[in-house]
Amino acid sequence: MARKIVITSGKGGVGKTTVCANLGLHLAEMGLRVVMLDVDIGLNNLDVIMGVENKVVFDLVDVIENKCRSKQALIQDFYISNLYTLPSVHSYNASRVTGEGIKQVIAGLDVFFDYILIDCPAGVDAPFHRAVYGADEAIVVVTPHLSSLRDADKVLNILVGYNIRSVSLVVNRVRGDLILEREIMNTAEISEMLSSNLIGAIPEDDNLANGLLRKNTSEAYRAFELLALNVHKETNKIYDCTLKYKGLTGAFKRNLRRKI
Repeated sequence: MARKIVITSGKGGVGKTTVCANLGLHLAEMGLRVVMLDVDIGLNNLDVIMGVENKVVFDLVDVIENKCRSKQALIQDFYISNLYTLPSVHSYNASRVTGEGIKQVIAGLDVFFDYILIDCPAGVDAPFHRAVYGADEAIVVVTPHLSSLRDADKVLNILVGYNIRSVSLVVNRVRGDLILEREIMNTAEISEMLSSNLIGAIPEDDNLANGLLRKNTSEAYRAFELLALNVHKETNKIYDCTLKYKGLTGAFKRNLRRKI
């Protein structure tokens, strides 16, 4: 039976789809069977981030409308055989898609995978509720900005009304230099402010420009590696985004970044 985790956020632009894609990638690299569902109908780009947009034949809506079986709509990753994407559709009347319809798609995939990651639309309108309806767990993605924190708080309060057994927090685009300069809150303070369990911290990293990080030595890759371990093994190892900015060398890096 798969763990069904919705990746959500209070506002757009916080890197929710990027977190979903990289978490799925790292779980699959651990040997787990992973499928990622893009339920952001009309604004979907999970297939683009995964680099499989040219392989799309069927999509989520086709499955819901019984035009194909769910396995026919799955797109296997080029490099990892146990990682799949179920893409969404760019142009469709989203009001015709219901939470129950998405839940049935998820139920049909349940026995084939260890993880079903649901890439949720931003905001708290109907599309959000459709995506959350079929999930057992939730990860809320937030950035260290006031508007993002306020919107994430709204999402966390709404999730209380659902049958979600676990809600966790990922702080994305963290600048360690600004934390040390006390210009932004650190991840522990954000977790305490939102009264939510911190499961991951992802540093701002130019390597994430394309959204997905295959194996490399970047900070963000290591941070996602720890996030996947925390999700699967229930460890609590949070990447220290301030590490490279500490000490004399770190102080030089902070000063240099301030001038850029």
